Amino acid sequence: MTLTTGASLLVDCLVEQGASTIFGVPGESYLAVLDAIHDAPSLRYVNARQEGGASMMADAWAKLTGEVGLCMVTRGPGATNASSGVHVAFQDSSPMILLIGQVASDQIEREAFQEIDYRRMYGQLAKWVAQIDEPERIPEYIARAYRTALSGRPGPVVLALPEDMLVKQVEKPARLPTRAKAADSAPSPEAMDELKQRLSQAERPFMIVGGGGWSQAAKDAVTRFAERNDLPVGVSFRCQDYFPNTHPNFAGHVGIGIDPALAARIKQSDLLLVLGARLGEMTTSGYSLIETPVPSQQLIHIHADPEELGRVYQPDLAIAARHETMALLLGALEPVRKATDPAWVSGAHAGYEAFSTIPERKLPGDVQLAEIMQYIDANTPDNTVYTNGAGNYAIWLHRFIKYRGWRTQLASTCGSMGYGMPAVAAAAIQDPNRPAICFAGDGCFQMTCQEFATAAQEGAPIKVIVVNNSMYGTIRMHQEREYPTRVSGTALSNPDFAAMARAMGGHAEKVVKTEEFPAAFERMMGHDGPALIEVITDPRALTPVKTIDDFRNKS
Repeated sequence: MTLTTGASLLVDCLVEQGASTIFGVPGESYLAVLDAIHDAPSLRYVNARQEGGASMMADAWAKLTGEVGLCMVTRGPGATNASSGVHVAFQDSSPMILLIGQVASDQIEREAFQEIDYRRMYGQLAKWVAQIDEPERIPEYIARAYRTALSGRPGPVVLALPEDMLVKQVEKPARLPTRAKAADSAPSPEAMDELKQRLSQAERPFMIVGGGGWSQAAKDAVTRFAERNDLPVGVSFRCQDYFPNTHPNFAGHVGIGIDPALAARIKQSDLLLVLGARLGEMTTSGYSLIETPVPSQQLIHIHADPEELGRVYQPDLAIAARHETMALLLGALEPVRKATDPAWVSGAHAGYEAFSTIPERKLPGDVQLAEIMQYIDANTPDNTVYTNGAGNYAIWLHRFIKYRGWRTQLASTCGSMGYGMPAVAAAAIQDPNRPAICFAGDGCFQMTCQEFATAAQEGAPIKVIVVNNSMYGTIRMHQEREYPTRVSGTALSNPDFAAMARAMGGHAEKVVKTEEFPAAFERMMGHDGPALIEVITDPRALTPVKTIDDFRNKS
């Protein structure tokens, strides 16, 4: 009989599942696991600076690779900090496992040091929350965690690991569960026949794609399907890389700040074919873009989670199917629509091109952010990964950057500030040879700026652009709309971000005029390591087309 510890068995199971990277912050509650990782050369432990950053890195890793992202933190404060990334993974439908060191079994229910009942804490934030009390059951729990995270609507799983369980010795199993795959689900032949029949009769159909569980193959298949059936395709909030933006069937971004012409086109459609998108608040402009509960047009809604179908909008045809599987099925279909109006598609793409053109009106200040975005778009390769958190600066990014390649957008659909920095670190760690650029506002950057040091330590050549307008821009915009001139709680007194980046081991510059940016950008991209540009913008410029005065004057 060969004995092993719970911690070593845990690491063996993770390796068997194909794990290569764990993001975390070390803690005494799982020292035994850190020791076991020391003997697992194929498993990399990335030491983040804060657990929220670590869990967001795990989410970004899952988005990039399609694999389960792993995060490991200590009990109490570590677990509460990590909850921000778990919330992102839940709303973004990213497969992720959070492993939490827990107090010893004989201390449970005593409110021991940093003790929390994680089943209760994470109940609404994860697909499954459990605690492994017996080391013999580690293989069972890990296999189930992987399969749960990947299957149906992907999402996070949380496992608590009592400290004594990790050091307890147990007989080493002769066999471990093999690598888990997502459970597949597909439509019935009758549902596919009805889909084809409804689509063939539609005069003005419109397709919206989004959600989790996609791949390059799924993207390619949907592109073929749209081409063969003359379908304009819109992408849901922060899923802009799900369809090539330069394709003649691309209609634009169905998210915050939607092009009014695109919104009108969706309302004019006689059939909406929605694949993967939940049709939540952001994608439906606060549930106003589509009539509730019965849309004015036919609705075919395809989603991996049956409970999502009919949650808000009642579909004429509801199909519960894995998004990738459904995309591949659609891509393999022969053309369904025969006689079509080419202007319906060409007009949609022309509208997108017009909306992504720089407005004629100049905004206040010496920096025109739209021109900077246009320069970046023209001077980066198609496989560049762009990451961002939340803030008004992202409006320029989403509107003027064209996403051409798969997994070139890493952005939280739940609107979490600070997401961009951990995400760009994960991207550069996953593939150091692929350009990865983070966009962050001054408020957004300060949520997770310490992860710049993580990237430096890991040798990850991240590039960061901080848009500094000395305020929480989004909240200030809402404030000016609802309570004009009554500024309260939204101003920021900021440090020198360029100096901060240099102090953490990076190259850094500051830009105060538009014409200074191209040379600074070239130097940043040419630097072999972490680099940052701080761009100073005028606080009066709130969006690409509106200023503070416009909001105050209700124009």
